[in-house]
Amino acid sequence: MLKPKRTDVDPMSEEFKKQEEKTKKFVEKVVNQFGWCITPNKEVYDAIVLGLTRNKLMYGKMYCPCFIPMGDKDDRICPCKPAIEREVEEGCCHCGIFCNPNKCEEIKKELNENS
Repeated sequence: MLKPKRTDVDPMSEEFKKQEEKTKKFVEKVVNQFGWCITPNKEVYDAIVLGLTRNKLMYGKMYCPCFIPMGDKDDRICPCKPAIEREVEEGCCHCGIFCNPNKCEEIKKELNENS
């Protein structure tokens, strides 16, 4: 397990808010690069952006917030290797923030049916 470089991360701080905006731009860049889409589920999106931002500030890299950071050999730096190689093609990445276009449509329908 990787030790955090810092633990004093305050989600209400100006520093966090600035990094959160950078994280959102990063997510947009990833979907454009790979032809994916961002989950239409706002709760999932917000939670993963929060976790990526936190990990960036704590560890210096955007480790997937769904796994414990393991270090430089970790293949769970966003967008992680499993997401790129197979997960998104099959639907969504493990975290659920990146989806293929068909899965995004499915999620939109589910959200509309449940609202």
